[in-house]
Amino acid sequence: MTQPAELSPYHHFSKAEWVALRADEPMTLSADDVMRLRALSDPISLQEAEQVYLPLARLLSLYVEAIQGLHRVSQRFLNTGAPKVPFIIGVAGSVAVGKSTTARILRALLQRWPSSPKVDLVTTDGFLHPNATLIERGLMRRKGFPESFDRARLVAFLAAVKSGTPALEVPIYSHLVYDVVPGEHLIVDQPDILIVEGLNILQPGAPGKAGTPILYASDFIDFSIYIDADPEDLEAWYLERFFRLRETAFRNPDSFFKRYADMSKDEAGKFGLDNWRSINLPNLMDNIAPTRTRADLILKKGSDHLVADVLLRMV
Repeated sequence: MTQPAELSPYHHFSKAEWVALRADEPMTLSADDVMRLRALSDPISLQEAEQVYLPLARLLSLYVEAIQGLHRVSQRFLNTGAPKVPFIIGVAGSVAVGKSTTARILRALLQRWPSSPKVDLVTTDGFLHPNATLIERGLMRRKGFPESFDRARLVAFLAAVKSGTPALEVPIYSHLVYDVVPGEHLIVDQPDILIVEGLNILQPGAPGKAGTPILYASDFIDFSIYIDADPEDLEAWYLERFFRLRETAFRNPDSFFKRYADMSKDEAGKFGLDNWRSINLPNLMDNIAPTRTRADLILKKGSDHLVADVLLRMV
């Protein structure tokens, strides 16, 4: 473990140093599991999952144990029989950085702990305002920016999870139709662990009335992860994913992006690049990247899409 020369609130680990922290944690995923869980353009392998996410799963097991112990002490002091409080993990970062792969692999690893905890996974895409609302407010070209989300609803959901409320409904977002699906919900029912993945989990909530505090989604998160990469690499990964989708999902007749599958390669490339540089890159620089230092753990990826460095916040 090395320390950066400048003052930092993080322990800085090279990949080799981080791998050593796995200790004797057993690997419970197979190569087929990793292939099934990874996103379309994410080249993660079983070796990468073992080197990066297995030590992280061990760390999280220690955090969960510590938080549960704290709750037991609190209940003993208050002489209450309050229900157990779910442990919430947040996964943040740019579009195309690999948030969904990280969240799914972590969920699979945590589910296979000896205690077999109930682990749910929610993406904040479900808390986007419906397209009709975005069109009405002139925000379709700002989809993914803070104002395109129902931030109050997201914070209220996390607060309800933390209070032990059963059978919570989470809206479902379809990337095929590029919209929230009316009347469809995911049920989150008192999990042991909840993973929340999205662009905005470390951003502030919507401003309240004068004098009222602004709540952050991260106020309810026990451990937050930010996946970091250089903007130039993110642009390349975004375009790679865009072209793969153009050959697959975009060709579905129900796809919102069907018209882009019929464009020439040059036209599609110009459209994808414009989307990145006029929407996703400004959102990254103005709203997502500034939240990086709020995270408990930062996974920094190199140009090969593999994690090169790990930063863990000092306790």
